[in-house]
Amino acid sequence: MPNIALLLSVAWLVIVLQLLADHWADTARTLSDMDDAMRLVQMRGFVDGHGWFNLHEARLGPPDGYDTHWSRLIDAGLAGLLWLFRQFTDAAFAERLMRTVWPMLWLLPTMAGATAIAWRVAGRDAAPIALVLTAVGLPAFQHFIPGRIDHHNVQIALAVLLMAAVAWSDRKPWAAAGVLTGSAMAIGFEGLPYIVLAGGAMALRFIFAPDAGPALARYGAWGAGGVAAAFLVNVGPAEWGHTACDAIAINSTVAVILATLGLALTGRLLAGAHWQVRAAGVAVTGLVAAAAFAAIEPRCLGGPFAMMDPTVRSLWFNHVSEMQPLWTVAWKSPPVGAAVAAFPAVALVFMLLIARDPATRRDFGFLVAAAALIVSVAVMCTMVRAFSYAIWLAIPMVAAGVVRMFASLRLGTLAVRALIALFLAPAVTAAVAMAAVQAVSARPLEAENSRVTAGCLLSKSYAQLAALPPGLVATDIDYGPFVLALTPHSVMSAPYHRLVAPIIAANDIFALPPAAAREVVAKFKPDYLAVCDRHTLGGIGAAARDASLWGRLAAGEVPPWLKLVEATRNGPFVVYRVKL
Repeated sequence: MPNIALLLSVAWLVIVLQLLADHWADTARTLSDMDDAMRLVQMRGFVDGHGWFNLHEARLGPPDGYDTHWSRLIDAGLAGLLWLFRQFTDAAFAERLMRTVWPMLWLLPTMAGATAIAWRVAGRDAAPIALVLTAVGLPAFQHFIPGRIDHHNVQIALAVLLMAAVAWSDRKPWAAAGVLTGSAMAIGFEGLPYIVLAGGAMALRFIFAPDAGPALARYGAWGAGGVAAAFLVNVGPAEWGHTACDAIAINSTVAVILATLGLALTGRLLAGAHWQVRAAGVAVTGLVAAAAFAAIEPRCLGGPFAMMDPTVRSLWFNHVSEMQPLWTVAWKSPPVGAAVAAFPAVALVFMLLIARDPATRRDFGFLVAAAALIVSVAVMCTMVRAFSYAIWLAIPMVAAGVVRMFASLRLGTLAVRALIALFLAPAVTAAVAMAAVQAVSARPLEAENSRVTAGCLLSKSYAQLAALPPGLVATDIDYGPFVLALTPHSVMSAPYHRLVAPIIAANDIFALPPAAAREVVAKFKPDYLAVCDRHTLGGIGAAARDASLWGRLAAGEVPPWLKLVEATRNGPFVVYRVKL
């Protein structure tokens, strides 16, 4: 059997070379995504001297500005990488190198976590199969391609590593699960389902296995310490009393510390008790933590976006494609829906086949891997942007299935199993599913995003806007972070749900008829209006869109209180100077 660490390194290098070949040129053309652009703005502020807890961006939504809730830990990592590259190249190229290397670095621990889960479920033979699946795992790389410097890749890596640590916790006496719980909470709340799953799995094992007491105590103690450290690193003293549903705050910190400390005490004090007593200890711990969470901020029982302004939700959030459930995506574009669901569906089939073995159904590692897969698929079905988690947590189960199921067919050599794995890899299953559904579907394949083809996300498209005297820009909500990153201007809005009044005002400027829009402009005083392609105008019909300021500008009707900036007439961004 070849060395797994060597195979992991080779597979990672193969993927890196593939990603560089496909995306290196793009790092010079675009900032990829609005979150990547906003992360770049926040990191630059940190490098320019903003304090560790100073996450205020004065150029977004002035005059009040905007305080982000993203972790400074990512900024520190990016800044460190930028400093390293600045030692041998200029600032612009160093920044490009930083945006290229950062996401691919996080690909390595993610691959390691998926491989470790496969090894735990089906033995060492499953590890190279998992690496083969990963090497042909194109859909899994969405958040790891060069340029993706937002927090999603780090969150995915921590979630997969956390599940691997829990799956191995009955065999390896390490504290990784507790440490990773704190790390995951520090970065963001997309990994929250896996944090809850980790604690639940450790607690259930303790109920049914008395010898699991030390492991539970170790997990709880390290988890409590990790979460406390995450709170202190992320939340400044001035904000310690503030609650939040979408980021680490006092309410979530108290609840998780109570839960993990309670589990630590339960594992230490009740290890020799009857299982009913152990179950009661776990139940009391859970009830105390849940009660504290609800008491400190009951609104968060409604989920991470429970505090979102309802107008912002209706105008923007409800129309964000990646936040739609899988069935909505599949209804709009059956081939895309099939491509998203294909590989996780294959993993679910393998999971059911493997579970036919009674001994496997009692194996803790398999149960953790199966639960992680089911949770990831359930989250993906309700919010399609979570499909990356489902793919990464499906890889171990498919690898285990290849090893266990095809052993009965006497396909015992690594080469044959690897060949089978190639046909089951995420890229292949997604392509086959998309082609099959497209062949029988009456609906055309979803066209490429028109904003991409129109050049609205290209860095060079902002050059003419950047050349204008600095001012306040009103534009589509999705372009706000690009304006901040690529121009000296301020911008009214960006796609972040805590930014309430500016989002509503910027939407009204373009969604209202010209006369009404003029009143909003007079109140908020933007210096420029910039339009590119079809504008996000949530909640209005075709007639209202045609009558809106955006509709009239698109038809060539410029109201007298706006003046076209001639240099932008034929560019992707058409800019109008306000003349009030």
